[in-house]
Amino acid sequence: MGQYKRLKVPANGAKIGWKDGKLSVPDNPIIPFFAGDGTGPDIWNATRLVLEGAVEKAYEGKKKLVWMEVYAGLTALKNYDKDTVLPQETLDAFKEFRVGIKGPLTTPAGQFKFVCLVCAAELNDRPAKCPKCSSEWITPRFRSVNVGLRQKLDLYACVRPVRWFTGVPCPVKAPEKFNIVIFRENTEDIYAGIEFQQGTPECREVYEFLTKKMGKKIPFPDSGIGIKPISKTGTQRLVRMAIKYAIAHKRPSVTIVHKGNIQKFTEGAFRDWGYEVAKAEFRDQIVTEAELWDDLGGKMPAGKILIKDRIADQTFQQLLLRPDEYSVLATPNLNGDYLSDAAVAQVGGLGIGPGANIGDGVAVFEATHGTAPKYTNKDQVNPGSLILSGVMMLEHMGWQEAADLVVKGLEATIQAKTVTYDFERQMPGAKKIKCSEFGAEIVKNMGAGKPVAA
Repeated sequence: MGQYKRLKVPANGAKIGWKDGKLSVPDNPIIPFFAGDGTGPDIWNATRLVLEGAVEKAYEGKKKLVWMEVYAGLTALKNYDKDTVLPQETLDAFKEFRVGIKGPLTTPAGQFKFVCLVCAAELNDRPAKCPKCSSEWITPRFRSVNVGLRQKLDLYACVRPVRWFTGVPCPVKAPEKFNIVIFRENTEDIYAGIEFQQGTPECREVYEFLTKKMGKKIPFPDSGIGIKPISKTGTQRLVRMAIKYAIAHKRPSVTIVHKGNIQKFTEGAFRDWGYEVAKAEFRDQIVTEAELWDDLGGKMPAGKILIKDRIADQTFQQLLLRPDEYSVLATPNLNGDYLSDAAVAQVGGLGIGPGANIGDGVAVFEATHGTAPKYTNKDQVNPGSLILSGVMMLEHMGWQEAADLVVKGLEATIQAKTVTYDFERQMPGAKKIKCSEFGAEIVKNMGAGKPVAA
């Protein structure tokens, strides 16, 4: 195993292997994790309790998760250089052990110079202590650690299942119709971070190149400029993963979501490249929407997967009006970001929305929400997002029995109306419990309630 300066590799665990495009999971896999900033430790403690309980119950001690703590965000500042928020050792550990899980991290948004990693205060100067929370953990402004993790590990697919759990309060009339999985490209688009700040010589040079040499019209010379790369390689590996998922899970369709009517050479190409890989590599298993109506009279052959596409803004409407017509979505980065949050809002919100960042041989599962710093150390927030991300992790490892127990325990707990404050305030007659108590209730209720459909 690799040598680490500040990380401790557990002696009682083994590495997950990778051969011929498949994981080889021992009975005692080492799983790197970090709890995250803000409310991260609270939701991680509840999640760990639930995952360990499910594995113990499912396999009666024959299998065990062996945790290896790694550092990012605030914990990185405490254990490494004062300005290090994503240490190389953390990246190396995720690469070596292949499957990891993480809590939320602080993500700066503005053009300020410093950020407090405890309360997320945005500062123009670096004081000895944060004026808002008195923390000493202040670091220079940085790009999103989450984005950096995805790009440096080439975790090119952000995978987010969105479904309703019976009893969860939500704003739509028929949430039971919602059961989709979003595959969002994770490394390109505007998230590549190729930007030029207005007023800088670099921005002026790009402006001059685009307007004078390339003949492009930019209405105002005082514009900031960003570049949006979308590649054939990046597109096709994402769509390939989405189609493989649909085949493996017997999903009826894959929808390519794009804004190709406006951005023809990026998002329009995303659409075309998606169809190309579908027909070239999955010809015997798919039917395109054009073929369905032009050649098959609208009659879908049994056992085939329908490949179709929709404009991004139309998709927002469709997911509200006809969600049951969609199963797997494959999207560029920005579209997927918007759509995944809008979708999970329809079934209860980010507190119940899981997510994963998956590449070839490496996967990191994560809470999809932020750090909610005002609730730090209060043991109040809903740990459902990270718990369900843990379900995805167990499924990814092939430990389906344990994954099913978590889902059954979660749904039984919600149906019993013993929930955290975010659900309790919307559920008449519900009992409000702490984050840690919610995790304990899930463990107690494992195996209770009706089986959950896949």
